[in-house]
Amino acid sequence: MDAKRIKQLKPMLNKYLRQFDDCFGRIEPTERLKAYVTGQLSDLQRKSIEPMADAAGLPPRNLQQFLSLHKWDEMRMRDTLQQIVASQHQHPYSVGIFDETGHPKKGDKTPGVQRQWCGNTGKKDNCVVTVHLNYTAGDFHCLLDGELFLPESWADDPLRCKKAGIPQHLTHRPKWQIALELWERAVANGIRFEWVGADEGYGKVPEFLFHLDDRGQRYVVEVPVIFTGWLVKPELLHKEHHCNRMGRKRHFPRLKAKSASASSVKQLLLHSPVLRKMRWEKFHIKDTTKGPMVWEAKAVRFYLKRDGLPTRAHWLIIARNVENPKEVKYFVSNAPDGTPLEVLLHVGFSRWHVERCFEDEKSELGLSHFEVRNYKSLRRHLIITAVSHLFLAKVHQKWRGEKTRPDGLPGSHSIFGAGSIVVADKPSAGKAAGTNSRNYYVDATAYSPLPVAEAEPSAVTYPFPGRAKFFWCRTLHRADIFR
Repeated sequence: MDAKRIKQLKPMLNKYLRQFDDCFGRIEPTERLKAYVTGQLSDLQRKSIEPMADAAGLPPRNLQQFLSLHKWDEMRMRDTLQQIVASQHQHPYSVGIFDETGHPKKGDKTPGVQRQWCGNTGKKDNCVVTVHLNYTAGDFHCLLDGELFLPESWADDPLRCKKAGIPQHLTHRPKWQIALELWERAVANGIRFEWVGADEGYGKVPEFLFHLDDRGQRYVVEVPVIFTGWLVKPELLHKEHHCNRMGRKRHFPRLKAKSASASSVKQLLLHSPVLRKMRWEKFHIKDTTKGPMVWEAKAVRFYLKRDGLPTRAHWLIIARNVENPKEVKYFVSNAPDGTPLEVLLHVGFSRWHVERCFEDEKSELGLSHFEVRNYKSLRRHLIITAVSHLFLAKVHQKWRGEKTRPDGLPGSHSIFGAGSIVVADKPSAGKAAGTNSRNYYVDATAYSPLPVAEAEPSAVTYPFPGRAKFFWCRTLHRADIFR
């Protein structure tokens, strides 16, 4: 970066922050926002209020009151941020990722703090946990929203919540429910996710997947090895066939008496003839400092268990590390028929984007450096940090330029063959998937964003032949522009 570009940053930041002016009723908090964001973008080692205030030549009390007492609309700021992303960063292959992160803290006054699992330290620690929604579009990624996870010990102590300024309507909710609330807010502000993804902490809850299904949202979500379902849809009984049956009235539809019970995905991989006869397809996931990350995968139709009955057909995607075959991941997706397996793997392995956002916001913007004792200050800090991160992401994209191929898709790093969904049986009228072991390629042409050539039914071409659409990027680091 040359001196000319460095000089452009301040006017670019001022112009960017003016988009949030309508969140304030007075000029004073507007100036405090500029001081706060500038402090986060600076090269300070610690991005808490006191060093940022000192760097801006302000008394620390000014920024403390800006977070806790000044009257301004942080919810409108969050909505404005999401509307900017929706209008300026639309992408046909946008992916949203749900994830949480821990913020280690000392003491017991910070809202939501308690001993719980902290991903930041990799152990159970005294920390605050926040749930976030990431948005990834090409080489652009940012955090759209974040919310405090309130432990049950806090929710059961009204006096403690009152002292921390936690509103009465904010109760303990599982993280997957918070994730759905973040999704609903983003969609209400115009964000459109082609796909969403999450780790097995969310995928272990079938209700989370059912809610996404009911909302019409496509997803590829990792599930634990104990997640259960069927490869062959069990037959249902829709009415009573014995009119003189005594005893309690039975509910219909219900599984037939001799129907197979749902099995865990691990047991299906080990013992199902359908999966054992399928070949593994190799995919290049991304490049790392140790070389290419290569996984092999297979996919098959899968029926989830909802209220004791099978759902419509989903996909079970199984991936294992080529270098360490014992490392296996399981994903469930509601993707439509014909979706290439490489696309599902791209979404399933996109969690690194949100992890990178956490890393950048913590190391460069001070996401975990908050020292507050009330909920409003914490919420405002999370939102302002997202505002700062969005500025960096926009500058990064503008100056680096999104590198795309002539077809408009992100550049590819794939080194292996075509990755279409390989299933064990081609569905036909009245025939359940998985009843035949003949391999075939699902026709992806109906869902292709690109024109494809005609092919024989037994060798269908795909919209992404020989390429896995994995795109990756680095968010612009503060150290690269503020020296």
